[in-house]
Amino acid sequence: MVPETNIWAVLFATASSMAVGAIWYSRRVFGTYWMKAVGHDEESVRPGSAAPLVVTVVVSFLTAWVLAGAAAIVQAFYGGSFLANALLTALILWAGFTAARMITHDAFDRRPAGLTVLNIAHELVTLLLMALIIGLFGIGAP
Repeated sequence: MVPETNIWAVLFATASSMAVGAIWYSRRVFGTYWMKAVGHDEESVRPGSAAPLVVTVVVSFLTAWVLAGAAAIVQAFYGGSFLANALLTALILWAGFTAARMITHDAFDRRPAGLTVLNIAHELVTLLLMALIIGLFGIGAP
C-alpha cells in the first residue's frame, strides 16, 4: 500500500531541491570550493548536456515523494503535528541513510573531509526544506 501524499507538496519540494542546489553550488557560495575539491575547472563545468539536470529532477522528485510517504507513515503511527513529524523524519532519514552512506563512500574514495561535510550539509538543508514544504502542505491533495 502506498501512503497518501500531496502531489503539490512533492512538486514544490522537488523545485526547492533544485533551487537549493543552484544556490549552494554557485560560485558565490560553495561552488568555487566544490570545483576545486572535485577537480573541476571552468571548462569541465560548462553546460553541455541536459542529462545531469534531468537526472537531478527525477532523483529530487523521488526523494520528495519518498519523504512525503515516510512522513505520512510516521504521522499515522505517532499522530501529533504533521510538520514536526515531517521535519524529524527528514532528519532521521538524512542521518541514517544520506549522511552515513556518503561518509562511508567518501572515506573509501579518499575524498577531502571538507567536501564530505559540504555535500552532507547540502543534503541536510535540502531535506529539511523539502520536509518543511511537505509538512506545511499536509497529507493528501487539496
